[in-house]
Amino acid sequence: MSEEAFQKAAEEVKQLKAKPSDAEMLEIYSLYKQATVGDVNTARPGMLDFTGKAKWDAWEAKKGMSKEDAVKAYISKVEELKGKYGI
Repeated sequence: MSEEAFQKAAEEVKQLKAKPSDAEMLEIYSLYKQATVGDVNTARPGMLDFTGKAKWDAWEAKKGMSKEDAVKAYISKVEELKGKYGI
C-alpha cells in the first residue's frame, strides 16, 4: 500500500455522508495513529477525559502492529465505511 493511497483514504473518511459509529471512529483513529506515529508514546489521559481515554485505549490496543499493517488496515476500514455510509 502506498503513502498516496493512505493519504487518499484519510481525506475520503472525512467526506462520508454520515458519521460512523463511535466504535468505528475509534478504530479509524487508532489505525491512523499507529500508521503515522507507531506505538503509543504518551501517558493515558486523566480520569475525567473520557474521550481522550477511549482514544488512547484504542490506540494502545494496536501496540506492536507494524506501520505497514496499520496502513493496510486503515485503508481497508475506510473502504468498508465508504461502502456502508457513502461518499
